[in-house]
Amino acid sequence: MNSQEYTDSEFEALLSNYDYNFQKGDLVKGIVCSYDSTGVIVDIGAKTSAYVPEKEAIINKDVPLEETLKKNQEYEFLIIREEDEDGRFMLSYKKVALAYSWRELEQIKANDDVVEGTVVSIVKGGILVEVKGVRGFVPSSQLRLKAGDSAVGDKLELKILTMDIQQGNFILSNRKVYAEDKDDNKKDLFSSLEVGQIVKGEVVRITDFGAFIDIGGVDALLPLSQISWRWVDHPSDILKVGDVVNVEIIVIDNDKQRISLSLKNLEKDPWLEAKDKINDGDKLEGTITRIKHFGAFVEVFPGVEALLPNNELTEYQNQHNTVLKVGDKIQTTIIKFNPDDRRISLSIKDEG
Repeated sequence: MNSQEYTDSEFEALLSNYDYNFQKGDLVKGIVCSYDSTGVIVDIGAKTSAYVPEKEAIINKDVPLEETLKKNQEYEFLIIREEDEDGRFMLSYKKVALAYSWRELEQIKANDDVVEGTVVSIVKGGILVEVKGVRGFVPSSQLRLKAGDSAVGDKLELKILTMDIQQGNFILSNRKVYAEDKDDNKKDLFSSLEVGQIVKGEVVRITDFGAFIDIGGVDALLPLSQISWRWVDHPSDILKVGDVVNVEIIVIDNDKQRISLSLKNLEKDPWLEAKDKINDGDKLEGTITRIKHFGAFVEVFPGVEALLPNNELTEYQNQHNTVLKVGDKIQTTIIKFNPDDRRISLSIKDEG
């Protein structure tokens, strides 16, 4: 039988190999030994191996445990629980990594540097992002695009507005990055643009009154009335965020640093096309595009609308025991066509 007998002095010398004074809250270095179903086994030089639960090891959920803490590699850990009955310490790698991340983020804020963040959730009032393992919040007011236009996993360039390490509060801005870049380019851009110029831009924001187009560092307004010759209820019926379009510059206000655009000017003017195709007395099928208290607008040629007076609209509905609505097609008569003034007198009275 193989055995080994130790004298008292030899046994004390053996124990001295494991002499340590680790306490909760200490930073220690350890080498990853192996993995089990719930975490990582680490050698920190104690009598028994220490343990890192998976929740205290994983920083990025997209990175596997074995890639976060690689076997046989040395890392720094925080002792979060002293020896249990088996003499094993519980460690955290995540808390140490986050501490270093906060330190790095403090330096980034001090330097006013740009940092990349990943969208992890869309929440009320903004979005949650992860920056260097730290969760932060970007309010809707600090987003270049609407929160709903972002998707989980999107990458955003951000600047740090405020941070409170003790409270774990971390507020960032995406708009500030863009605004500063825009200010740098705006002066040069305005001097290079002129009314009538055709430029390419990206739709970055949609509102009820139009769409904002980034034309190279400046958000220019494409008003609702300039989107199409045809009637448009809302810009989102034609455009979506991210669309790249060619537009014409129609107004440049250097004092207010504003630019207005037109999309419809790049299309043929339907009134000029209709000039050679529509005559007084023509009977045309039209489509109702809008109904107002004073009458209905009827499209009698692509992009050309005429107003049908309310009295004729009411009379027609009474005679035919129907209620006309947007999208309905009706037979019309052109009473007077004036393409220069863009006016058409229209009637739908039955002849008899």
